[in-house]
Amino acid sequence: MTDRQPPAQTLAPPPAIAASVPMPSPAALAPTPTRALTLRPPSPSIRVVLYSHDAQGLGHLRRNLALAHRIASDLPALTGASVTGLLVAGVSPSPGFSLPAGFDWLVLPGFTKSSGGYRPRGLRGTPDSLATLRSGLVASALQRFAPHLVIVDRHIYGVRKELRAPLKHLRATCPHTRIVLGLREVLDAPEVAAAEWRNLDAPANLRELIDEVWIYGDPAVHDPVATGEVPMSLRDRAVFTGYLAKGRSLLDHGRRAPEDPFVLTTVGGGSDGLELLRSAARMAPPPGHRHVLVTGPQLDEAGFDAVQTAAGPATEVHRALPGLSRWIERAAAVVAMGGYNTACEILATSTPALMVPREQPRLEQLIRARALQAADAVDVMRTADLSPEGLTAWATGAVTRRVSRTGLNTDGLPAAVRRAAALLRPQLATHHLQERAS
Repeated sequence: MTDRQPPAQTLAPPPAIAASVPMPSPAALAPTPTRALTLRPPSPSIRVVLYSHDAQGLGHLRRNLALAHRIASDLPALTGASVTGLLVAGVSPSPGFSLPAGFDWLVLPGFTKSSGGYRPRGLRGTPDSLATLRSGLVASALQRFAPHLVIVDRHIYGVRKELRAPLKHLRATCPHTRIVLGLREVLDAPEVAAAEWRNLDAPANLRELIDEVWIYGDPAVHDPVATGEVPMSLRDRAVFTGYLAKGRSLLDHGRRAPEDPFVLTTVGGGSDGLELLRSAARMAPPPGHRHVLVTGPQLDEAGFDAVQTAAGPATEVHRALPGLSRWIERAAAVVAMGGYNTACEILATSTPALMVPREQPRLEQLIRARALQAADAVDVMRTADLSPEGLTAWATGAVTRRVSRTGLNTDGLPAAVRRAAALLRPQLATHHLQERAS
């Protein structure tokens, strides 16, 4: 929790847009003698912004979308206030990414990640010009929307520090706004993470800006505070929520998984999963099972065609599969990379899982896979050992068993919403006191 105590602010609604309406007649304005006119203050409404920079893959956006659904579901009961929100993202969400009631998207012009760093995905121009454009769009949204809570996923300043000026202006003009940095449980090798923090900003500036750091994991599996992935300056503001695993089905509105047995292979967004997809397409599913392979929407057309060509008769290839967490729960076994969101969807089930983690350019997925393997939650195959024969052998043994993961903390979604309610409590108390006094 923050060691500052800013003055509590009333949860006032944002300024209304003026509209031209006809004036009622004087008779309509006359009070009715049989009915007393009672003026009540408006009910409080909490405004939330969830930001993710999204240059590669869909992990950041999917984490924030899971949080948005749980916030919309749980926060009104915890606070007595309605909730509305914006999801700020750097990729256009697919049709399967449904929003909770009261929320909408603010989609920024996109960056993409290349070997030379970040570059504009579609617009012509320089990375600096795109960052300036995105920064201005976010600043305008924060100013007009006036959120009470901002949750930033992974990168507190976004791409090329595009979020730094907007957040600092928000802190100066709306000191009541709570700003949270949400981190997956593994950032990278500790020395790499430490260098990133050093290049980001002075520790005092980060402490001035960040009220809490939510770590979406179980420290008994991997503790980024102990490894040094979370800097010393923010350790006292770190809160472990547990994995954002249970309850993700709120996101899923796709078709039901089939009743007949199947093995599932998924690689998240798909932009970096071609090597696993090629091997998985040629694996032989266990007898009596079919193979459902999901390439991800960001796999390019050439890669998708190559996977389809390699697929055997018992393998069906999909670019995307809405309601994926329900398919993971229903599958006899799952083959996946080591991304955070897929890991959470696996941890919420008893489905046997084999992780084939990406090892370049970050070690994040390998660290996560090894930690979960040590907790007896998943099996691991290194990319260097990947082959259709190896996948076939693993799947044949896996479909005969289930895996208990009840010892892991997978209740991160409700825990995060409880933290949000606690951060907002001073503002809500002020509103209700004023309501009672009236």
